[in-house]
Amino acid sequence: MSSTVLKALFSSQTRIKLLSTFLLHPEEEYFIRQLTRLLSEQINSIRRELENLRRIGLVKARHRNRKKYYKLDTDFSFYAELKGIFAKEIQADSPIVGSLKKLPSVKLTLLAGSFVGTESKVDLLVVGDLKKEMLEALLLQDPHLKNVRYSIFSEADFLYRLSLKDKFITEIVADPRHLLVVNSIAKEMEEARK
Repeated sequence: MSSTVLKALFSSQTRIKLLSTFLLHPEEEYFIRQLTRLLSEQINSIRRELENLRRIGLVKARHRNRKKYYKLDTDFSFYAELKGIFAKEIQADSPIVGSLKKLPSVKLTLLAGSFVGTESKVDLLVVGDLKKEMLEALLLQDPHLKNVRYSIFSEADFLYRLSLKDKFITEIVADPRHLLVVNSIAKEMEEARK
């Protein structure tokens, strides 16, 4: 990505809010006043940032019913990369991840699949002493997470399967697009891989 595109993308808080809105909801169309209410930003800054994003080709504009609507252009050359960056950033800060980080019994939490926009057998991998019912209760707090596929392993079982080069475990752990948000067993994982 050229530095001028990066500067154009990440130089303002309003732009970051707009990018997040468009990238996480690529099918939606928005008009300016709707975005000012949604993002709690001034109309002039929204208008200016939308024009910047339109000029570099990330969003396209069209007129309908005397309003100008903006929509993400999924043909933008860096669409997939940007979507991945914003999806990871949002998911890493989600309440479920925050709750898992606070549990002392959780040794590793890995976000995959729907959390980071990849194809994966599971969306969430948790290692530690955590009851299935507790994780399900956490997931139920967010209606978007009710269909999350997860796997829970004890630390010993996870490390054993890693040492055997278990296909399920190694594929998930090895994918660089997956996001480790908790990992207090990195040293043990290295030992198990040897």
